[in-house]
Amino acid sequence: MDKKAIFTQVSQLEERLGELHHELRGLKEQLAYLIEENHYLHIENENLRERLEAQEEIQEVGDKKTVNVKKSFVGEGYDNLARLYQEGFHICNTHYGSIRSDGDDCLFCLSFLHQK
Repeated sequence: MDKKAIFTQVSQLEERLGELHHELRGLKEQLAYLIEENHYLHIENENLRERLEAQEEIQEVGDKKTVNVKKSFVGEGYDNLARLYQEGFHICNTHYGSIRSDGDDCLFCLSFLHQK
């Protein structure tokens, strides 16, 4: 084999390696995006399961309670605020409308919900 043929082969191999490197970088970016999306969906799925379980517990407790339950606030507005809190939003005047982090309970929101 002459030197020119060897040089041509090495150049072609270098080009193919560059293309493979570029393709591998694209795949790595796609994989990072999919991992991030999977993590987000996993967290959202956990939150939805917790909400469903809480809703089922509320429904079970509501079915077992008697009709003579006193509420300090009566009306659709209070029910809407309670629903917003269950969905993970603050209802207190300090952080109203912002998302509660990882299901942490807010003492201000809870004190508002349980006012008598």
